[in-house]
Amino acid sequence: MIREAARDVRYLVNRGYPRESAVRYVGDHHRLPEERRFILSRVVVPEQAARERRRKAVSMEQIGGRDLHLDGYNVLITVESLLLGDPVYRCDDGMLRDVRGVFRSYRSSAVTAPALQAVLQLIAPLQSPVQALFDQQISKSGELAGMVRGMMAELGVAGTARTALDVDRELKRAGGVGGVVATGDGNIIDASLQVWDVPAEIARQQGIEVQVI
Repeated sequence: MIREAARDVRYLVNRGYPRESAVRYVGDHHRLPEERRFILSRVVVPEQAARERRRKAVSMEQIGGRDLHLDGYNVLITVESLLLGDPVYRCDDGMLRDVRGVFRSYRSSAVTAPALQAVLQLIAPLQSPVQALFDQQISKSGELAGMVRGMMAELGVAGTARTALDVDRELKRAGGVGGVVATGDGNIIDASLQVWDVPAEIARQQGIEVQVI
């Protein structure tokens, strides 16, 4: 059912319909529950935008030594989902996205440290200066940034982790002037020149299966 619904939503958005309206119309037609509609809103991307985003994607081999800007919660939550075995989808623009919907209500858990460790162990060999940003508005972001700084020091990763009031704005600015941005956020990708899908690389290296619809 969701594959058929995704096909219908793609048809509409590729003809100019707003994605939110298309998901609502198709969801009503197929009588989809809210969680299925949320999946569609995450996975389906208009063809032209998807093509542009795929063009911006870089591999690990293209990053070595370059400034790397990490969208902290975006990357962390998706990697946590991978490690937990929760559904993670390869979206129309090639990016991996989770469907937990926990961003504003995020709380650290037993999987947080392993997820951060997986991210930083992936980054360490690149010898790239890293700027990891966490949204200040989310509870205990300062503690999380401090944990990341400690892990970075242990692994010899140059750079820092900090909180910011407007993470999206800072990442868009950095991505627009040539820094590589690690994020799955479509708005940030659209404003950046080059992006790296950290969760996708972790999934590939660890042989974790992702969903495709």
